Order: sequence, then structure tokens, then C-alpha cells
Amino acid sequence: MTFPGGTSISRLTVYTGACADGLEGGTPHLHTASTEAYVVIGGRGTLQTLDVNGLKETELGPGSTVWFTPGTIHRAVNRADQGGGLEVVVVMSNAGLPEAGDAVMTFPPEVVADAERYREAATLPAVDVEAAVARRRDLAVDGFHRLAEGGPEALRRFYDSAVALVRPKVAGWRGIWESTVAEQARRTAGILDALARGDGAHLQESALMESPPQERWGMCGHLRAHDVADPVVR
Repeated sequence: MTFPGGTSISRLTVYTGACADGLEGGTPHLHTASTEAYVVIGGRGTLQTLDVNGLKETELGPGSTVWFTPGTIHRAVNRADQGGGLEVVVVMSNAGLPEAGDAVMTFPPEVVADAERYREAATLPAVDVEAAVARRRDLAVDGFHRLAEGGPEALRRFYDSAVALVRPKVAGWRGIWESTVAEQARRTAGILDALARGDGAHLQESALMESPPQERWGMCGHLRAHDVADPVVR
């Protein structure tokens, strides 16, 4: 069984080191189909977001819980003047979709409008990964500032390009969604029907599951992600 609600979970350590604009933080991006939540467990920082209502900054500290819906461009930033060290538990809807390409980074418009150029800019190499992460981040920060300065029309064009990039993947995403989120909803509906009949047979199928962390380079920082699609049954 997948993680509750068909979600995924990971622990994020937001990148340090100055970006092209002097701030320390992650790679600005959006999700086209999924909602993301941050539960801050350590450090200080801000969340920069850009949507149809404009650019916002939200202070983040231990205990902060925020979430943002598809289309919200977001960028986690360390507050070096307050110690930085931003640590976040990330809860993501639609487990499997972000890993399958749901996210689109805010590269400049000429890159986002060209699927091949976007792929080349987004893909990390097998060697010198840290340097490639920094280059990818700076390219997205450049595009992020252009979007913030370009107003609603620039954002609309970016949305159009983002949809064009992910459209070929949607059929595959639907299969992932059916086997996770939709399956969990159907299972709960069946359990409620059974309970209404006084049938508790499903309780005899109870189990403890575990998903060990896997380290990887994320868009916002270093990730300790969990493979919730293939847990270990204890």
C-alpha cells in the first residue's frame, strides 16, 4: 500500500551558496498537477512565490506549515542573517507524478519554449553534479526574475510553455495516479461500505510498512526522499 493519501514525503535541506542574485536557496519551479506542502523543522528562511496575484515572500521558521497549489512558482531561500540552515519536511500530493516530470523550472522563455533545450538544461550529468546543480539553479533564477518583472502576460506565456512540455507525459501520469491516489480513495470507500455493514475483515490485513531514505539532488536542496511506492513490509 502506498503512503497515506497517495502522497509522498521527503526531508529537504535547502541549498546554501549564493545564487546569481546573491540569495542562498533553491531552484524556482512550479508543479503542473500537484500540490506541495512545507513543514519547517529547523532553521530560518523565506518562501518566494509567484502566481497571478504577483510576487510574495513568506517567512519560514520552525513550525511553519505552508502549501502551494499547481501553478505557484516557488523558491525556498535561506535567511543567512538569521542563521539559515532551513530544514523542511516536504509532503507532496500525487506520489510519483513529481518524479515523472510534473515540475517545470523557470528557465528563460526561449529555453522553456523549446522541449529539447529545456531537457538539456534540466538534466543533471553523472559527473560534476554539484556544479551542474548550481548552473541549473542560476538559469532558473534568471528566468524567475524575468517572470516577476514581466507581469501577467509573461506568466501566462510561461504557463503555456509548461503545459506544452508536460502534455506528452500525461497519459503515463494517469496510470500512476490511478494506482496511488485513486486506488486509495476507492479502498477507503470500500472500507466505509464494509464498516457500515458491520464487516471488519480488512482489519486482519493490517501491516507496518517502512520506506528508508534515499539521498539525491533536488531542485530546492539536498533531499532524503522515501520510495513510498515500494515500501518494506515489517
